[in-house]
Amino acid sequence: MYKLFFKRFLDFWISLIGLICISPILIVVTIWLHFANKGAGAFFLQERPGKDAKIFKIIKFKTMTDERDEDGNLLPDAQRLTKVGRIVRSTSIDELPQLINVLKGDMAFIGPRPLLVQYLPYYTEREQLRHSVRPGISGWAQVNGRNNLPWDERLEFDAWYAENLSFGLDCKVLIKTIKNVIKRKDIVVVPGAKFRPLNVERDENKKA
Repeated sequence: MYKLFFKRFLDFWISLIGLICISPILIVVTIWLHFANKGAGAFFLQERPGKDAKIFKIIKFKTMTDERDEDGNLLPDAQRLTKVGRIVRSTSIDELPQLINVLKGDMAFIGPRPLLVQYLPYYTEREQLRHSVRPGISGWAQVNGRNNLPWDERLEFDAWYAENLSFGLDCKVLIKTIKNVIKRKDIVVVPGAKFRPLNVERDENKKA
Protein backbone atom coordinates (compact mmCIF):
# COMPACT_ATOMS: atom_id res chain seq x y z
CA MET A 1 0.00 0.00 0.00
CA TYR A 2 2.84 2.42 0.81
CA LYS A 3 4.61 1.77 -2.50
CA LEU A 4 1.44 2.00 -4.58
CA PHE A 5 -0.26 4.99 -2.94
CA PHE A 6 1.06 6.58 0.26
CA LYS A 7 4.60 7.21 -1.01
CA ARG A 8 3.34 9.38 -3.87
CA PHE A 9 0.74 11.01 -1.60
CA LEU A 10 3.42 12.04 0.90
CA ASP A 11 5.83 13.15 -1.85
CA PHE A 12 3.22 15.46 -3.38
CA TRP A 13 2.16 17.23 -0.20
CA ILE A 14 5.62 17.48 1.35
CA SER A 15 7.10 18.88 -1.88
CA LEU A 16 4.27 21.41 -2.21
CA ILE A 17 4.66 22.61 1.38
CA GLY A 18 8.45 22.55 1.03
CA LEU A 19 8.42 24.70 -2.10
CA ILE A 20 6.21 27.28 -0.40
CA CYS A 21 8.43 27.38 2.71
CA ILE A 22 11.77 27.65 0.90
CA SER A 23 10.60 29.93 -1.93
CA PRO A 24 12.53 32.93 -0.47
CA ILE A 25 15.74 30.85 -0.51
CA LEU A 26 15.08 29.73 -4.08
CA ILE A 27 14.57 33.32 -5.21
CA VAL A 28 17.78 34.55 -3.54
CA VAL A 29 19.89 31.68 -4.93
CA THR A 30 18.38 32.14 -8.40
CA ILE A 31 19.39 35.83 -8.47
CA TRP A 32 22.83 35.02 -7.01
CA LEU A 33 23.55 32.36 -9.66
CA HIS A 34 22.17 34.50 -12.49
CA PHE A 35 25.02 36.96 -11.99
CA ALA A 36 27.69 34.43 -10.95
CA ASN A 37 27.15 32.27 -14.05
CA LYS A 38 27.96 35.15 -16.42
CA GLY A 39 24.72 35.04 -18.34
CA ALA A 40 24.44 31.23 -18.47
CA GLY A 41 21.26 31.24 -16.40
CA ALA A 42 20.46 29.97 -12.93
CA PHE A 43 18.85 26.63 -13.79
CA PHE A 44 20.17 23.43 -15.36
CA LEU A 45 17.73 21.18 -17.20
CA GLN A 46 18.73 17.79 -18.53
CA GLU A 47 16.89 14.74 -19.80
CA ARG A 48 17.03 11.76 -17.42
CA PRO A 49 15.22 8.40 -17.38
CA GLY A 50 12.61 8.03 -14.65
CA LYS A 51 10.19 5.26 -13.68
CA ASP A 52 9.92 2.65 -16.45
CA ALA A 53 12.81 4.55 -18.13
CA LYS A 54 10.40 7.32 -19.20
CA ILE A 55 12.42 10.42 -20.05
CA PHE A 56 11.83 13.65 -18.11
CA LYS A 57 13.78 16.86 -17.57
CA ILE A 58 15.49 17.15 -14.21
CA ILE A 59 15.74 20.67 -12.72
CA LYS A 60 18.78 21.75 -10.71
CA PHE A 61 20.50 25.00 -9.91
CA LYS A 62 23.21 25.65 -12.47
CA THR A 63 26.64 25.87 -10.85
CA MET A 64 28.86 26.33 -13.92
CA THR A 65 29.28 28.89 -16.65
CA ASP A 66 29.04 28.07 -20.38
CA GLU A 67 32.58 29.28 -21.12
CA ARG A 68 34.28 27.69 -24.13
CA ASP A 69 37.76 27.41 -25.59
CA GLU A 70 38.96 28.88 -28.87
CA ASP A 71 37.46 25.96 -30.81
CA GLY A 72 34.04 26.42 -29.26
CA ASN A 73 34.26 23.44 -26.90
CA LEU A 74 33.11 23.77 -23.30
CA LEU A 75 35.96 24.19 -20.85
CA PRO A 76 36.49 21.39 -18.29
CA ASP A 77 33.96 21.31 -15.43
CA ALA A 78 36.57 22.35 -12.87
CA GLN A 79 37.29 25.56 -14.81
CA ARG A 80 33.62 26.45 -15.32
CA LEU A 81 32.58 25.83 -11.72
CA THR A 82 32.14 29.23 -10.06
CA LYS A 83 32.88 30.11 -6.43
CA VAL A 84 29.17 30.52 -5.85
CA GLY A 85 28.53 27.22 -7.61
CA ARG A 86 31.04 25.47 -5.37
CA ILE A 87 29.18 26.72 -2.28
CA VAL A 88 25.80 25.70 -3.73
CA ARG A 89 27.11 22.21 -4.56
CA SER A 90 28.92 21.65 -1.26
CA THR A 91 25.73 22.46 0.68
CA SER A 92 23.50 20.41 -1.70
CA ILE A 93 21.39 23.53 -2.37
CA ASP A 94 21.68 22.75 -6.09
CA GLU A 95 19.25 19.84 -5.53
CA LEU A 96 16.39 21.97 -4.15
CA PRO A 97 14.69 22.76 -7.52
CA GLN A 98 14.08 19.02 -7.88
CA LEU A 99 11.17 19.54 -5.50
CA ILE A 100 9.37 20.70 -8.66
CA ASN A 101 10.12 17.31 -10.25
CA VAL A 102 8.74 15.59 -7.14
CA LEU A 103 5.59 17.73 -7.24
CA LYS A 104 5.07 16.86 -10.91
CA GLY A 105 5.54 13.14 -10.25
CA ASP A 106 8.74 12.74 -12.23
CA MET A 107 10.66 11.97 -9.05
CA ALA A 108 10.24 10.99 -5.41
CA PHE A 109 12.06 12.25 -2.33
CA ILE A 110 13.71 8.86 -1.90
CA GLY A 111 14.75 6.56 -4.76
CA PRO A 112 17.65 5.76 -7.09
CA ARG A 113 19.27 8.91 -8.43
CA PRO A 114 18.27 9.52 -12.07
CA LEU A 115 21.38 9.05 -14.20
CA LEU A 116 22.20 9.98 -17.79
CA VAL A 117 20.09 8.78 -20.72
CA GLN A 118 23.16 7.40 -22.51
CA TYR A 119 23.68 4.92 -19.67
CA LEU A 120 20.44 3.05 -20.43
CA PRO A 121 21.97 0.37 -22.72
CA TYR A 122 24.73 -0.35 -20.19
CA TYR A 123 22.70 -1.64 -17.25
CA THR A 124 22.57 -5.34 -16.44
CA GLU A 125 19.15 -6.97 -16.11
CA ARG A 126 19.35 -6.64 -12.32
CA GLU A 127 20.48 -3.00 -12.48
CA GLN A 128 17.44 -2.17 -14.60
CA LEU A 129 15.35 -2.71 -11.45
CA ARG A 130 16.30 0.88 -10.55
CA HIS A 131 13.72 1.99 -13.13
CA SER A 132 10.89 0.00 -11.53
CA VAL A 133 10.46 2.86 -9.01
CA ARG A 134 10.52 6.65 -9.26
CA PRO A 135 14.01 8.14 -9.06
CA GLY A 136 14.76 10.22 -5.98
CA ILE A 137 16.49 13.36 -4.77
CA SER A 138 18.32 11.08 -2.34
CA GLY A 139 18.60 7.31 -2.23
CA TRP A 140 20.10 4.22 -0.64
CA ALA A 141 23.28 4.55 -2.72
CA GLN A 142 23.59 8.26 -1.84
CA VAL A 143 23.59 7.64 1.91
CA ASN A 144 26.05 4.77 1.56
CA GLY A 145 28.82 6.55 -0.30
CA ARG A 146 27.21 8.63 -3.03
CA ASN A 147 29.58 9.41 -5.92
CA ASN A 148 32.51 7.92 -4.01
CA LEU A 149 31.20 4.42 -4.79
CA PRO A 150 32.33 2.40 -7.83
CA TRP A 151 29.56 1.99 -10.40
CA ASP A 152 28.89 -1.68 -9.66
CA GLU A 153 28.33 -0.98 -5.97
CA ARG A 154 26.22 2.10 -6.58
CA LEU A 155 23.91 0.33 -9.01
CA GLU A 156 23.59 -2.71 -6.74
CA PHE A 157 22.43 -0.40 -3.94
CA ASP A 158 19.80 0.99 -6.34
CA ALA A 159 18.56 -2.48 -7.31
CA TRP A 160 18.42 -3.54 -3.65
CA TYR A 161 16.38 -0.45 -2.78
CA ALA A 162 13.87 -1.17 -5.57
CA GLU A 163 13.41 -4.69 -4.22
CA ASN A 164 13.06 -3.61 -0.59
CA LEU A 165 11.21 -0.28 -0.84
CA SER A 166 9.23 0.41 2.34
CA PHE A 167 8.20 3.28 4.58
CA GLY A 168 10.77 2.24 7.17
CA LEU A 169 13.58 2.16 4.61
CA ASP A 170 12.62 5.58 3.24
CA CYS A 171 12.65 7.02 6.77
CA LYS A 172 16.11 5.54 7.32
CA VAL A 173 17.40 7.07 4.08
CA LEU A 174 15.85 10.44 4.94
CA ILE A 175 17.47 10.56 8.38
CA LYS A 176 20.88 9.56 6.99
CA THR A 177 20.49 12.14 4.19
CA ILE A 178 19.90 14.94 6.69
CA LYS A 179 22.93 13.85 8.72
CA ASN A 180 25.13 13.67 5.60
CA VAL A 181 24.02 17.11 4.38
CA ILE A 182 24.78 18.67 7.77
CA LYS A 183 28.21 17.00 7.84
CA ARG A 184 28.71 17.63 4.08
CA LYS A 185 29.64 13.97 3.83
CA ASP A 186 30.49 12.19 0.53
CA ILE A 187 29.90 15.32 -1.56
CA VAL A 188 31.84 15.49 -4.82
CA VAL A 189 31.93 19.17 -5.77
CA VAL A 190 33.54 18.70 -9.21
CA PRO A 191 31.46 16.18 -11.20
CA GLY A 192 33.33 13.27 -12.75
CA ALA A 193 36.40 13.94 -10.62
CA LYS A 194 36.63 10.41 -9.22
CA PHE A 195 35.11 7.91 -11.66
CA ARG A 196 34.72 7.72 -15.42
CA PRO A 197 31.23 7.79 -16.97
CA LEU A 198 29.46 4.41 -16.81
CA ASN A 199 29.34 3.97 -20.59
CA VAL A 200 33.06 4.69 -20.95
CA GLU A 201 34.00 2.34 -18.12
CA ARG A 202 31.89 -0.56 -19.37
CA ASP A 203 32.96 -0.13 -23.01
CA GLU A 204 36.59 -0.32 -21.87
CA ASN A 205 35.86 -3.37 -19.73
CA LYS A 206 34.41 -5.14 -22.78
CA LYS A 207 37.59 -4.48 -24.73
CA ALA A 208 39.83 -5.71 -21.90
